[in-house]
Amino acid sequence: MFGRVSRLAAVALLALVPLAAAPTPAGAAAPAPAACVPNPATPKHQMRAMWIASVVNIDWPSAPGKTPAEAQAEYDGWLALAKARNFNAVIVQVRPHADAFWPSPYEPWSQYLTGVAGQDPGWDPLAYLVRRAHEENLEFHAWFNPYRAGMPAPGGAGTDVSKLPANSPLRVHPDWAVPYPVNNAAGRLYFDPGIPAARAWVEDAIMDAVTKYDIDGVHFDDYFYPYPAAGQDFGDDASFAQYGGGFSDKGDWRRDNIDRLIREMDTRIHAAKPWVRFGVSPFGIWRNKAADPLGSDTNGTQSYDANFADTRKWVKEGWIDYIVPQVYWNIGLAVADYAKLVPWWADVVAGTDMQLYIGQADYKVAAAGQPDAWFDPAELSRHLTLNRQYPQVLGDVHFSAVQVRADRLGAETLLTEEHRTRPAFPPSWGPAAPMLFPVITSVRRTDAGVDLRWRPLSPAASYGVYRLDGTRLPSGCDLADAAHLVATVRGAGWTDPTAEPGHRYTYVVTSLDRRWHESPPSPPRWV
Repeated sequence: MFGRVSRLAAVALLALVPLAAAPTPAGAAAPAPAACVPNPATPKHQMRAMWIASVVNIDWPSAPGKTPAEAQAEYDGWLALAKARNFNAVIVQVRPHADAFWPSPYEPWSQYLTGVAGQDPGWDPLAYLVRRAHEENLEFHAWFNPYRAGMPAPGGAGTDVSKLPANSPLRVHPDWAVPYPVNNAAGRLYFDPGIPAARAWVEDAIMDAVTKYDIDGVHFDDYFYPYPAAGQDFGDDASFAQYGGGFSDKGDWRRDNIDRLIREMDTRIHAAKPWVRFGVSPFGIWRNKAADPLGSDTNGTQSYDANFADTRKWVKEGWIDYIVPQVYWNIGLAVADYAKLVPWWADVVAGTDMQLYIGQADYKVAAAGQPDAWFDPAELSRHLTLNRQYPQVLGDVHFSAVQVRADRLGAETLLTEEHRTRPAFPPSWGPAAPMLFPVITSVRRTDAGVDLRWRPLSPAASYGVYRLDGTRLPSGCDLADAAHLVATVRGAGWTDPTAEPGHRYTYVVTSLDRRWHESPPSPPRWV
């Protein structure tokens, strides 16, 4: 059974870790022996994601009209960047505004593919996006904007429904459309969230992608009701009159509309695919303490009132699986201090099974008009260092891919050197079934490095490869963090390109399920 590993060694190794560990808190790694103190600089489970925005071609595709081969090569480059920076997930925008990056029966093709809204690009981008991310063992979260239905003119339809593609839902149902703001260059069209049929359409359009593609997550950003424009209210008086019975306050009714969207999406996603996570990345301030004693010690825009998004409630009710508040401010900023908001959010999720990641404003580094803190290459690194003080913070998401690649002031390199020196698995979540360990079938030196092969397991989704110096049985402390984790891969083999010729090593492999629960280690193999 164990190949070249002696039966005695195998028995000794298996005595270290039970086949089925006790359940652990959401996102936590399997408990290490009491004497082990995992290094917080090398966590084994941590969300490390970057947003890849498609709206107005921010990240991908970088311009409309690319051939399929060009667009695919460009996307592959983003995945290569993610792997090089030791990220483990990408969050890709596939429905920027009532359009689609897949052949949707509900909504037109996105204009950011071909340059023409509704024009078939001749291939299925979403299928490629998901497949290639998984081949690189990166989680793929599909990012949808629920209620935005267009962009300002001249690049978009502005507030003119007739300029939408013929099969746009608001062209077919103009009574669902609300232009906002009006008589303003920033005007665009939105679904009216207060119309039940419009909400159902949005949910159906998103669920089409959930059911057809092997995504790992459904992701919403901070746009629900639009951010308010000075002197204008969102034009939903008619829908409030028709559907607002029972609410004396329009703000409470609007929040209930968004609550319904979140609650219904949570139910529908998990009924279709229990392993798909549902997450939201809201504006970083729920409410200020001056407005609500439960709020944060801040004095900025409040998502509760601006977007009618009661994000704290969603956490407490368990309607989402993870939350990524956009804490897009520097440490020490008086109006919204990063060092005050992170502990506030950590307290909100404490005692729940919610996973908390922090949205990072990489785009502010060395950007004109930003506070002096953003001209210090260490500002983002200090954010992640502060996060370590709060065990509820299980990772970060960075906006956006072009900023990670730009590496202004060397800030991204510093993040990698100080916080992502080793690979990491995404945080584990949900129920865990007992996981079998894999068995390494061969280990040999080649010109490319040390080649390892193991027997694939079902239902293992991926594997972790650990390497220790010398030839010895690993102890529990060796695997307590990612200090010895050299790769996370899919498939039944991997070649270690950094193995030094003539140097002796011990390798072990673990298997992980779709929710990132890790098995005990394989019996070791030496080379």
